[in-house]
Amino acid sequence: MVRRHAESSFGAAYAFPGGVVDDDDAAVHEFCAGLGSRHANSRLGVKAHGLDLYSAAIRELFEESGVLLAASEKVDEDLGAVRDALNDGTERWADFVTRNQLDLQCDKLHYFGHWVTPPTLPRRYSTRFFLAELPQGQTAMHCGGELTDSRWVSAHDMLEAGRVGDVELHFPTIKTLESIARHKSLEALLEWARSCVEWGVTSMVPKIIERDGEQVIVLPGEKDYPGAKS
Repeated sequence: MVRRHAESSFGAAYAFPGGVVDDDDAAVHEFCAGLGSRHANSRLGVKAHGLDLYSAAIRELFEESGVLLAASEKVDEDLGAVRDALNDGTERWADFVTRNQLDLQCDKLHYFGHWVTPPTLPRRYSTRFFLAELPQGQTAMHCGGELTDSRWVSAHDMLEAGRVGDVELHFPTIKTLESIARHKSLEALLEWARSCVEWGVTSMVPKIIERDGEQVIVLPGEKDYPGAKS
C-alpha cells in the first residue's frame, strides 16, 4: 500500500500502486507476454485498448513501488535510476522496454475488480484492479515525490489500521481489501483471482443516497440501490 501526497486528489490516503494510462502503454504491445489485444479486451469487457491497461499496470507498479513484472535479472541497467528517470520524465517507458527487449508479464496480472466513481461527484475515475504475485528477489518500496510512505502489510492488518484511525482508506480501497482478506493463503488468493474473469467482474458504481437522514453509500445488489428492481 502506498500513501499519496496530501495535496493529491487522494488526500494522503493509502491506496494500491497505480495511475493512469499514457501513450507509451499502447506502444509496447509487442512486448506484452502471454496476452494479446483481443484476449485483453475480452477479459476487461472493453471493445478496444484493453492491453494498454495491462501495460499501464506494469509501468505504474514499477514507477510507484519498484516492482517490475518482467525478467528484471536480464536488464543490464540500474533499475532504481531507470525508475527515477521514468518518474521525472527523462526516460520513456516505451524506450526502456524496447531497449531491453523486455517481456512484460501481462499474463501474471489477474483482473479482479472495476470501480467507477459515483456519477454525482465532480471528478470521476474508472479504475481496474489487478493482482499479481511478487517476483522472487524483488522488493517493494515507494518512490518519493507523489508518494510519501508505503506499507507491505496483510489486507487484514491494513483494514484494522483503517478501523482504528492509524491510516486513511477510501471506500473502494476498503472493499477491495475486504475481498483480499477473505483468503487465508497466497494460493487461495491467486486461485480466486484467476477465477474472477471466468465468473465475470462486476463494475462497481457506488451511489450516494439518503437513509434515515444520513448520506450512505450503496453498491449494485444492495438494498435501495437506485434503478434496481425491487
